[in-house]
Amino acid sequence: MTQEERIREIKKLLEQKHHLVTKDLADYFNVSFDTARRDVLRLTSTGQAIRVHGGLLANSHDNVPNFITRNHIDSPIKTKMAQMALRFVHPNQYDFIGASTTLKKLCELICGMDLQIVTNSIDNSLELMQSRLPDVRLLGGKIDKEHRFNYSVTSIDTLKRMSFNTAFFGTSNVKEDGAYLTKMSDAELTRVAASRAKQVVVIAENYKFNSQNTSPFMSIPLSQIDVLITDNPLPQELKEKFAPKTQIISVLRK
Repeated sequence: MTQEERIREIKKLLEQKHHLVTKDLADYFNVSFDTARRDVLRLTSTGQAIRVHGGLLANSHDNVPNFITRNHIDSPIKTKMAQMALRFVHPNQYDFIGASTTLKKLCELICGMDLQIVTNSIDNSLELMQSRLPDVRLLGGKIDKEHRFNYSVTSIDTLKRMSFNTAFFGTSNVKEDGAYLTKMSDAELTRVAASRAKQVVVIAENYKFNSQNTSPFMSIPLSQIDVLITDNPLPQELKEKFAPKTQIISVLRK
């Protein structure tokens, strides 16, 4: 079977399962792991799928997979990124944590810490309810069931009266001028929360810098990001797009 034939078959499998593991693909096609990895790279580098640690995600119609789909993927890389983000959480802080599958893992790690957290994420608040501390304020509003966050004009007004030590955010796409999201409401709330923080921490895997998914709404300009946590080290040309003050941390080494 040629690579083109395997690619067509992989795309059919993605439509059925939404997430495929490279090792399983090697077994399925009876090819070497390196051959399967090259097939994965071929799909992800052309924007036909999203690369994640150990495999790939479906990228149907250039859309970002929803929260529930992403949350079912047990990624050790997301855990490493959450552990790195934990270094910027300190007792007695007043922090904001946005909706993100990686930041949900951060919430697991900070259970029991004496600080105050504000979030618009349903899943973050559920994780933080597992222990008495930290104190949690869940912003109210209309629930986006697909992406599992709340939004309202009242929440925006509430954020404008707050001041955070650190604000943590995920993103679905990083472009030359900023971090982008798929929903205008999510981007607006993120933009306001970031403007009220002394320190802004963004978590973004490498693939989000080259993704062709539909993320039209800027949430945070690159110049406003104080810390970027990613998986593999960024190429120099991408690093130069950030402000000199930005601390760029990769959790993996090549």
